[in-house]
Amino acid sequence: MGFSSFDILMKSVLVMLLIGVVSAQLSPTFYSRACPKLLPTVKSAVQSAISKETRMGASLLRLHFHDCFVNGCDGSILLDDTSSFTGEKRAAPNFRSARGFEVVDNIKSAVEKACPGVVSCADILAITARDSVAILGGPSWNVKLGRRDSRTASQAAANNSIPPPTSSLSQLISSFNAAGLSSKDMVALSGSHTIGQARCTNFRARIYNETNNLDASFATSRRSNCPRATGSGDNNLAPLDIQSPTSFNNDYFKNLINQKGLLHSDQQLFNGGSADSTVRQYSSNPSLFSSDFAAAMIKMGDNKPLTGSSGEIRKNCRRTN
Repeated sequence: MGFSSFDILMKSVLVMLLIGVVSAQLSPTFYSRACPKLLPTVKSAVQSAISKETRMGASLLRLHFHDCFVNGCDGSILLDDTSSFTGEKRAAPNFRSARGFEVVDNIKSAVEKACPGVVSCADILAITARDSVAILGGPSWNVKLGRRDSRTASQAAANNSIPPPTSSLSQLISSFNAAGLSSKDMVALSGSHTIGQARCTNFRARIYNETNNLDASFATSRRSNCPRATGSGDNNLAPLDIQSPTSFNNDYFKNLINQKGLLHSDQQLFNGGSADSTVRQYSSNPSLFSSDFAAAMIKMGDNKPLTGSSGEIRKNCRRTN
């Protein structure tokens, strides 16, 4: 039986749809032809930024987190406010604490020189997060690429989607589930607090108001740099991991077992609840933590990316084209 022209047309449409589906899948080799120098270009810039300020590694990692939790990994956190929307930079979880935007600008400039108009800001965030972790001694992984950038941002979504430091265990689990991540992923990814620092405003309530599950000497030492009165020393910093704040390792989990989690939300992971056993595992098995962290980062990077013809490839990460 011969094919009608309609059959042939429908088969052609089906093939095109399948090609579209395949092209919309993220892949570590997405830019291998279009931008072969991408990975070394990014790594060199990240290395330079961390050499100048070690804390920048944690800040770049955090940008990727805070991007992915708000409407997917789409580079929306990088957009400055415009007349048509208030961006995510002024949302409570980011205002005066999200940082590293100038470093991302520098990386984007270097990438644009290597291959103009090819690589998204969302993908640059994903690569810089991986490079930051690896440079500070943590695991590496193959970053899946092919995301495109959003043309808008949402302050409201950022306020509602990024878990605050006051979160309970159930609230943390719920926030991570909304981003397609399991409870185990949540514990592994919380291990990113093995690097970086927090502002006094984010841990003041814990060190002054909590008595359960808080080492007394740890609280005393933290109070020395974070006065009780609001407005005094609000921006003073303390390391999230008191043992090795600039090395990516499993000390964060050891701290939790010793009741030395800086944030309320940190200590919730080891507080007689369902996450206790995972914290114990990671505290005694650094290689398990590393492999689970890498797997969870890949999974987080898969959260609702814009692909194919959705979104755009921004020329400047701070504004739409």
